[in-house]
Amino acid sequence: MALAACNGACGLQQGWRPAIALAAAGSAVHLPKRLDVRNLTLHGLIETFTTEAGMRLELALTSGEEIPFEVVESEGRGARRVPLYCYRPLTTEFINERLGVLVALPSYAPAARALESVGGTDAYLRARGELLIPDSHRALADTALRLFLWRVFDGRSEFAFDDERFALAYEELERAIYQGRLVTEVVVPLRGIDLDPGTSELALGDGLSIVRPRLLAEPPPELSAGSQPPLLLVLRVAHERLREPSAGFARARFRRVLTALRLYERGDYALGAIGYSRVDNGSWTPVAIGSHAAPRRLTLVPASAEDELRGFCNLISRRLPAGAVHRLESSGAGELAWALARFEMGAERPAAFEALSDYLLALRALLEPEGPASGRLAQRLSVICAAPTRRGEFAERIAGAVALERAVITGMAPPEDVIEPLVDELCDHLRAILRDVLCGHLDADVRAVADELLSESAAAAA
Repeated sequence: MALAACNGACGLQQGWRPAIALAAAGSAVHLPKRLDVRNLTLHGLIETFTTEAGMRLELALTSGEEIPFEVVESEGRGARRVPLYCYRPLTTEFINERLGVLVALPSYAPAARALESVGGTDAYLRARGELLIPDSHRALADTALRLFLWRVFDGRSEFAFDDERFALAYEELERAIYQGRLVTEVVVPLRGIDLDPGTSELALGDGLSIVRPRLLAEPPPELSAGSQPPLLLVLRVAHERLREPSAGFARARFRRVLTALRLYERGDYALGAIGYSRVDNGSWTPVAIGSHAAPRRLTLVPASAEDELRGFCNLISRRLPAGAVHRLESSGAGELAWALARFEMGAERPAAFEALSDYLLALRALLEPEGPASGRLAQRLSVICAAPTRRGEFAERIAGAVALERAVITGMAPPEDVIEPLVDELCDHLRAILRDVLCGHLDADVRAVADELLSESAAAAA
C-alpha cells in the first residue's frame, strides 16, 4: 500500500533523493568504508550532496563557463634557478559564484540538517581556518558544507567524484566535530513497513533513520538473520564522554516515529521488543524497547513519498516534544492528548474488535463530551468527515459501530472479516482528525467546530 498524502499543506520538503536513488539515475555513488566512519547517515548525506554538487558544477563547465586561473610562480631547479610559472585553477571562486544553485539542490537541505543535529561544526570551521564563526546552528552547517566542497575540489579543473579526496575531507570533518565526543547508536526492528527496493536508508533527521540491516557496520546477528530481515530504526547521538544518553531517551525518540507513522497512513506498525545499543562501533548491548506485536500487513513507502514522510515525522516531532501536546495551547488540547493515547492503544490491539472501544472512546473525547447517552457522536463526526450529500448514510454507519460495541462487550461480536472493515473506517476518521489538528488545519476543540458546522448547515437548510 502506497503512503497517502497528508490533508493540507504541512510545509513538507520535496525532491530529496537518497544516495541509492542517485545511482539509479546514473550517477556514481560510493559505499562508505564502514569501519572508518562514525556516522553512516551523515556520511551518506554529505556524499550525496557532494556528488550532486560536482555534477552541477561539471554541467556548468560543459555549458561553456570557465574556471578562473591565477599564475603561480615557483623556483626552478638547477644552479640558475630560473623561475617557473604554472596556472592554478581558482576553484573556490568558481564554487562561490554558484552557491545559490548548489544550495537549491535537493540533497543540500538533508545534509545541512544532519550537520545541525550532530553539532560540533564550529570546531570544524576553526580547523579549516575560518575566522568568522556564525551564531546559529544552521549558519554553521551552511558554512561547513561550503568549506567541505572547497576541500574536496580545491585546485581541480574538473568536478568528477574522487573517492580519495572525499574520504580525506570527510575524515577531517568527523575528526573535528567528534573530537572529545562519542557516538551512541541504538537500533530496533521496525515492523510492518518496507522501503522502496532502490532505497537502503531513509534519513528522518535529528539522528534518526530507517535503514536496511546490511547498511550497518557489523549489525547485531539477531537483527540481520533470515532471508529478508525487518528494517531497523536507528538513532545516532553524539555526546560527551560522561553524558551517554539513557535507554529511555531512545525509547521516547523511537516512539515519536511510531506515532507519526500511525498518524500518517493506515498500517500495522510496531517496534521490536528488543533493540541493541553500542558506543563508537563497540559491542552491542540488548535494550528493551517495544513489544512482541506481529503485524499482519506490510506498508510500502515508495520513493516518491519519502520526502513527504520525512517532513511529516519532523512536524510531529516538533508538535509533540517528549510525547506531550503542551504546545497546543488552544481549548481541547487535553482531550486531544487523551484521544491520541487511545488511538495508540487501538493500533496495538491484536484484533479489530478489541480496538473498537479504543477508537470510540477517542472520538467521544473529541466530539461527545456530554457522554454516549447524548447520541451526538455520529452526527458530529459526519459533519466533520463526510460530504453534505452523504452525511445521513455516514451517520448510520457510525451509529452501527456504536451498537456493535455493545455486542462485543456481551460476547456476541460478528466474525472478524465482518467487523474489521467498519473498525478500519472508524480508525481512518479518527486518524484524519488527529492528523489535521496536529498539522494545524483543524482547531483542537473539534466539538466546537462540529457544532458550528451543524449550525451553519441548519441555517442554510432553513
